[in-house]
Amino acid sequence: MVMIIIQESLTPERGTCLRVNDSTPLRIELDPPIKENILIINGQEFFYGKLSEEKLKIAPNTPYMIINKSKMTITLRYNKEISTHSILYNPYKFENNNLKIIDSTEFQKTHEIPEGYVDILAKWYSIKFTYPQYNLIYIKPEMGISIQKHALRDEIWEALGGNPIILSGNKVYYFVKEGEKFTNKKGDFHAIFNPNTDRYVILKEYWSGHFDEEDIERVFNPNKYG
Repeated sequence: MVMIIIQESLTPERGTCLRVNDSTPLRIELDPPIKENILIINGQEFFYGKLSEEKLKIAPNTPYMIINKSKMTITLRYNKEISTHSILYNPYKFENNNLKIIDSTEFQKTHEIPEGYVDILAKWYSIKFTYPQYNLIYIKPEMGISIQKHALRDEIWEALGGNPIILSGNKVYYFVKEGEKFTNKKGDFHAIFNPNTDRYVILKEYWSGHFDEEDIERVFNPNKYG
């Protein structure tokens, strides 16, 4: 097959949007054709090993995302137009905005926050209420947390609302229903994306092992927002 030269450049540490392919197969080529330091979401698979051409073949109606972890700028070449592909998550949509930390007092006026929390961690894209045995995490519409992992603790996530997209280990789960749970073992990459335009994602987080906010390795942190 002759590639149609539809191009997209990725500088180091940049990724594409999480898009959904249309009704025909999509093939992607990398220039230079590097085989490592590329992260891929291809449907329900999150891939971060040695790259093969098969990983760059996207089936019809399948979500996909490419992240450049190399030290060089790469060019993605597609065999067809991608501008009409729907976007589930754009990690850079708000990077040029004036980003204000969520006001926890105002937030609690519009959300039913259970009593008993011992700490609050507010950022511009999410707010976390810490309880003795768990955390409650609220993520703003169209935002997400970085793809990350921990060395000292396991985590269990329970979706409480908002039908998030959840990356856990080497799998991606779309529009997760309330009550679904996911276990992130030590060393497993994990992330949450909010595909909604008008409502928060709500997640309950349990942990085992040693909890430390500094115990975190971010493999994709597009706006340096954690």
